[in-house]
Amino acid sequence: MQQRAVGATGLTVSRLGLGTMTWGRDTDEHEARDQLIAFAEAGGTLVDTAHGYGDGASEELVGRLIGDVVARDEIVLATKAGISRRTGEREAYASRGRLLTALDESLRRLGVDHVDLWQVHTWVDGVPVEETMTALDLALTSGRASYVGISNYTGWQTAQAATWQRAVPGRATLASTQMEYSLLNRRLELDVVPAADALGLGILCWSPLAGGVLTGKYRTGTPSDSRGASPAFGRFIDSYLDERSQGIVEAVAKAADGLGWSMTEVALAWVRDRPGVAAAIVGARTSKQLLEALAVEDLTLPAEIVAALDDVSEE
Repeated sequence: MQQRAVGATGLTVSRLGLGTMTWGRDTDEHEARDQLIAFAEAGGTLVDTAHGYGDGASEELVGRLIGDVVARDEIVLATKAGISRRTGEREAYASRGRLLTALDESLRRLGVDHVDLWQVHTWVDGVPVEETMTALDLALTSGRASYVGISNYTGWQTAQAATWQRAVPGRATLASTQMEYSLLNRRLELDVVPAADALGLGILCWSPLAGGVLTGKYRTGTPSDSRGASPAFGRFIDSYLDERSQGIVEAVAKAADGLGWSMTEVALAWVRDRPGVAAAIVGARTSKQLLEALAVEDLTLPAEIVAALDDVSEE
């Protein structure tokens, strides 16, 4: 699999990443093992998790598989801190103390002494950006992280954080920003993409298939075994079942029919090759779904198809 530089840094990752948000909850160890094997055999390197995924279950499962399924030095291990659901409600945090405590817990669960990329999961109003960024500095200088980044920051938040880090020599340069990006959600192109380009951040895309909507599985209803039917993801999926989204999905289906590709391949190829994107992170429910996504590696959308999809999906 092709490797790409993450922004203006020396970090390189596979241009498709393996997302593990459902690992340890909806994805058991047997299925996770099959996915990681398939991903590694395809040349994938970026494995993305988070402190808050499954209240730590995702990191624990990833940790059990590292060294067993794949060697530690053959993957780029990325995690995040800043979102918790342990109380039953979504809670965001960005204080220095809590972020660093979460990082130490992540390292313990993963069974490693450092992660390759550590990211602040979300912006939190009321916490000074300089305090949050100090946590990234300490993670880097202590050797607990090799690179640091942010996630779910707006354009102005991205610019403020990255500029603060560049203001004084010795602060940790931000390598990446992880954002939702797909044909159904292109809002980051307005401000995040220009900010990332100007300040040297690579873009990591989460939900590049819009929760599976772009695969076509919801064209005739909501399958009972799909994420759309689950309490955890139903609301997210529902937001992409409106008339506009349906029109984009049908355009993807038409392109897939014309090319002889799957809808998954069309949607992934489009977002993977957008300007500034370092990797699209695929979170598959099954290894079969992951293998279909990995098949896009040798495919590139024709320019006229890209233009047509750009036109129909313009925000």
